[in-house]
Amino acid sequence: MAGKPILHYFDGRARMESIRWLLAAAGVEFEEKIMKTREDLEKLRKDGSLMFQQVPMVEIDGMKLVQTRAILNYIAAKYNLYGKDIKERALIDMYSEGMADLNEMVLLYPYLPSRDKDGRLTQIKEKSRNRYFPAFEKVLTSHGQDYLVGNRLSKADVHLTELLYHTEELDSTVLANFPLLKALRTRVSNLPTVKKFLQPGSQRKPFDDRKCVEIARKLFS
Repeated sequence: MAGKPILHYFDGRARMESIRWLLAAAGVEFEEKIMKTREDLEKLRKDGSLMFQQVPMVEIDGMKLVQTRAILNYIAAKYNLYGKDIKERALIDMYSEGMADLNEMVLLYPYLPSRDKDGRLTQIKEKSRNRYFPAFEKVLTSHGQDYLVGNRLSKADVHLTELLYHTEELDSTVLANFPLLKALRTRVSNLPTVKKFLQPGSQRKPFDDRKCVEIARKLFS
């Protein structure tokens, strides 16, 4: 029997958090090897574990996978979160890529210089309310189903739920005009695997605070 996936990253959200969410939603237990020093990262580089010298890296099924979206796609395909056919997969990819732009802005927000944060927060709010969230609300309205694609849970639903949580941390009112998105967030949050992940003490990471940002800068600068 294959062992648990092993996630190599620092002790923060950033680019690994979507991987944690997707594994958790799939009901897959995983281990984490937390990098605490620059030497930890250099060790992975020197032993050939990082194809492009970058993390995240996930050890799974005898592979050492890098590149976040490649990792997410593998997990989704392995655990039946990637649609039933090529058309559904295309939609799932389109939705996932669409929300990735906003997710990147949200996840990198804590790492911005203080002078840039107000402007970025305004941009996040504007794009959430006027571009991205209306698009997904329209998808749910158009077919009247519980999930974005094929009326079954996919990685797109998991990614969107994660994004909704993270965006609400920055603006608690951002979902006020999107009842179907709120319903989707509740629906996904109540799935047993996700509900467990949302409980205190899980492997879900809190908002990246100043200490986390300092550790990341020391590791990657």
